[in-house]
Amino acid sequence: PLAERVPPVEPGANLWPRIERSLREADTRVVIRRESLWQRLALWQGLSAAGLAASLVLAVLLLLRPVPTPSYLVVLAAPSDRTPGWVIQTASAHDLQLIPLGRDAVPSGKTLQFWTKADAWQSPVSLGLVQPGRTLQVPLDRLPPLEANQLFELTLEDQGGSPTGRPTGPIQFIGRAVKVL
Repeated sequence: PLAERVPPVEPGANLWPRIERSLREADTRVVIRRESLWQRLALWQGLSAAGLAASLVLAVLLLLRPVPTPSYLVVLAAPSDRTPGWVIQTASAHDLQLIPLGRDAVPSGKTLQFWTKADAWQSPVSLGLVQPGRTLQVPLDRLPPLEANQLFELTLEDQGGSPTGRPTGPIQFIGRAVKVL
């Protein structure tokens, strides 16, 4: 009712073009909305792809890595006075080494023979004849798998070694294997 008391006023000629122009500008204007770094989808897709790639690389490396073989160490000592005379070590996955710590005199017509026996074995196994003062390498494929507490010894045998396939002479050095990883 208040608007009826006021006489109508005709709008100016430039009002309608100005309204149309404002509407066109509103339609064409691009509103730039700033997103924070953490709201960007590309960032999360990239981080997911990088995490997946790293997981796959680590899985392949774990599968291709060789299984470490345990290492063993034995100190062979003289039974009479516990003087160390030889060391046995598994330096690689392929052989064990018998290393002298000194040079022992072996009587003429006699030889040192290298033996081993695990607790579950029926009898000892000869690993060969040993020359005093020289390192002996024994391929591990000649033996059942080594184990902790396995017995190793050097016996004094007649020239050519034990004729029975078992130690017959006196024990010169003896020791048990210790797993050292």
